[in-house]
Amino acid sequence: MELWTIAPIAAIASIVSAIYLFIYVNKQNSGTAKMREIAEAIKEGANAFLKREYMYLAVFVAVIATVLAISLPNGPIMGIAYIFGSICSGLAGFFGMAVALKANVRSAQAAKEGLNKAFPIAFRGGAVMGLSVVGLALLGVSVVYYLTGDPQIVLGFSFGASAMALFAKAGGGIYTKTADVSADLVGKVEIGIPEDDPRNPAVIADNVGDNVGDVAGMGADLFDSYVASIVAVMILAVGLAPGISSFENPFVNLPLIFAGLGIFASILGVAIVRVGKKGNPGKALNWGTYLTCVIFAVLTFLATYYLEFNLNLESKLAIWGTAVIGLLAGVIIGITTDYFTSIDRPPAIKTAEAAQTGAAINIITGFSYGLISIVPPLLGIAVAATGAYFLAEASGISGVYGVGMSAIGMLSIVGMIVASDAYGPIVDNAKGIAEQSGLEDEVIDIADRLDAAGNTAKAITKGFAIGAAGLTVLALLAAYQEIVQNLTGQTISFDLMNPLVLTGALIGIAMPPLFSALVMLGVGKNAFRMIEEIRRQFREIPGLKEGKEGAKPDYATCVDIATKGALKELILPSVLSIVVTMVVGLVGGIEALGGYLGGSIFSGLIFALLMANAGGLWDNAKKYIEAGAFGGKGSNAHKAAVVGDTVGDPFKDTAGPSLNTMITVMSLVASVFAPIIVMYALF
Repeated sequence: MELWTIAPIAAIASIVSAIYLFIYVNKQNSGTAKMREIAEAIKEGANAFLKREYMYLAVFVAVIATVLAISLPNGPIMGIAYIFGSICSGLAGFFGMAVALKANVRSAQAAKEGLNKAFPIAFRGGAVMGLSVVGLALLGVSVVYYLTGDPQIVLGFSFGASAMALFAKAGGGIYTKTADVSADLVGKVEIGIPEDDPRNPAVIADNVGDNVGDVAGMGADLFDSYVASIVAVMILAVGLAPGISSFENPFVNLPLIFAGLGIFASILGVAIVRVGKKGNPGKALNWGTYLTCVIFAVLTFLATYYLEFNLNLESKLAIWGTAVIGLLAGVIIGITTDYFTSIDRPPAIKTAEAAQTGAAINIITGFSYGLISIVPPLLGIAVAATGAYFLAEASGISGVYGVGMSAIGMLSIVGMIVASDAYGPIVDNAKGIAEQSGLEDEVIDIADRLDAAGNTAKAITKGFAIGAAGLTVLALLAAYQEIVQNLTGQTISFDLMNPLVLTGALIGIAMPPLFSALVMLGVGKNAFRMIEEIRRQFREIPGLKEGKEGAKPDYATCVDIATKGALKELILPSVLSIVVTMVVGLVGGIEALGGYLGGSIFSGLIFALLMANAGGLWDNAKKYIEAGAFGGKGSNAHKAAVVGDTVGDPFKDTAGPSLNTMITVMSLVASVFAPIIVMYALF
C-alpha cells in the first residue's frame, strides 16, 4: 500500500462516521406536532434557498468550466476537475444542513430532559457537517490525484470548491443577516417582543438563515481553505524532488498523509466530547478541540518517526514541527478570539456597560476592541509563518514548503472545528423552536445556555478559519510564484519598488474593503425591504402585535424577500473578485498580479479579523445585558446593545468570514489562469 492512500482511507472513514451520526440524530424524538410544524417551515425555507442558489451556481460553474476547457493547455480535464470540486463542496453543505435541520427540533425536545440530553444531539448533528466537509474534501482531492497524478489538475478541483464557497458564504451571509437584523430592529427595539417570538413575521426567515449562512456557508468556507492548503503544498512539493513522479515524491504525499491523520484525530475528538456533570457546553467544546490537537500531534509524530518517506529523520521531524507550529497558532488565535468575544470577558462586559449611554458609545467601544483584537492573531500568523519557514530551511527544505505545511497543521483538525461551528446554529434554532412552540421556561433556559456556548464557538471558529486562510493564501502566493517560474523559466520576485508590483498591491489592498462594502450594502438594502414588510404586517394584521388567537404572521413573504434579495446581491461582489483578478493579470502582468495578491492578503486578514471579532463582541455584549446586567431585557441599555449587535451582524456573519474565501479564490484564479496571463498580458 502506498503511504498517501492513508488520505482516501481516512476520508471514507470520515464519511462513514458522518452517516452513523446522522442515523443517531434521526432516531431521536422530534417533539410535539407544533415543534415539528415549526421545524418543517424552517426546513422548507432553507431547502428552497439552497435549491435556488445551486441553480444560479450551476450556470456559473458551467460558464467557468467552459472557459477553462477552451483557454488552458490541459483545459478539458481542468474543467472536469473544477466541476467535481464544485459538486463536492455543494454536497458537503447540503449534507450538513440536512442534519442541522433534523438536529434543531430534536435538541429542543431533548432539552425537556436536561442539558446533558440535549447537548450530544446538537453536537453530533454539527459533527455530521464537520466530518462531511473533511471527508468529501480529502476524498475529492485523492480521487483527482489518483486519476491524474498531477497537482496542477488538483488545483482545478480546489478552484471549483473555492468559487462555490464564495457564493455560498456571501449568499448565505446576506440571507441570514437580512432576516436577523430585520427581526431584531422591529421585534426587539420597536415592538419590544423576545428574539424568537412567533408573532414576528421574520422569525422563520431568521431560523432559516442560521442554516444557510452558518452551516452550509461556513462548511463550504472551510472546505475551500482545507483543499486549498493541501493543493498549495502539493504544487510547491513538485519542485523539491524534480525528475520523479508525484506518487514517489515524499513532499507531495506528506500533506495528504497529515490531512488523513487529522481526520482520524477529529473522529476521535468528536467521539470523546462530553458535557460533564456540571453541564458546561462551552468547556466541553473547547476541551474537545484541545484534545483533538493533542491526538493529531501524537499521530503525526508517530507517522513521521516510523513511516519510511525516503527522507532523513531530521527532515521528517522538521516537517512535523512546521505542522505543529501551525496547529499551535490556530489554538492561540482561537484563545484570542475567545477573550475578545466571550460573554464573561472584559471586552464584552465593558462594551455592554457602554450601552448605558446609548448605541453610539456601545458601537465605538466594540469597534475599538475589534481593532485591538487584530494584533494577537496577526502576530500569531507572522510567528507561525516565520518559525515554519526557518525550521524548514534549517533542515535543507524549502522555507515556503514549511509555511504550507504549517497551514496543513492548522487546518488538520477542521472536522472538529466545523463540528463546533455547526453546533452553534443548531442550538440557536433549538432555542427558537422552544420559544415559538411555547415550551416551559426551564426548557428555554437550557436552550439559551446551549446557545450562549454556540455563539462563542462560532466566534472562535471564524477566527480559526481566518487564521488558517492567512497561512493558506501565503502558501498559494508561493505556489503562484512557482507556477509562473516554471512557465517562464525565470526567477520571479515581487519587489514593491517595481511600479507594476506597487500598483497591483494598491489595487489588491482595495479589494477586501470594496467586497465588504458591497455585501454589507446588500444586507442593508435587503433588510430595508424586509423591515417595511414586518412593519406592514404588524400594522395590517389585526391582533398580531397583541398575540391574539388566530392572528398569524405571513412568514413565507419574509423568507421570499430574504431569498430573492440574497441571490441578487451576491452576484456583483462574487463575480467582481474573479474579474478584477483577471484584469489585473492581463493588463499588469505576472508581477502586478503578485503584488495584487499580496495586498489583498494583508488587508483581507485585517478586515476579516476586525469584523469577525467586533461582531461577536457586540453580540455577546447584548447577551450579557439580556442575562440581567445594566437593566436587563427591555431597558435602554438593552435597546442600545441590540443596535450594536445589528451593526455587528453583517460584520461577523456576512463580510468578515467571506473575506478569507475571497482572497483564496483570487489566489487560485491567479494560479489556474497563469498560463493565459504569461502569454497574453499587456505588460
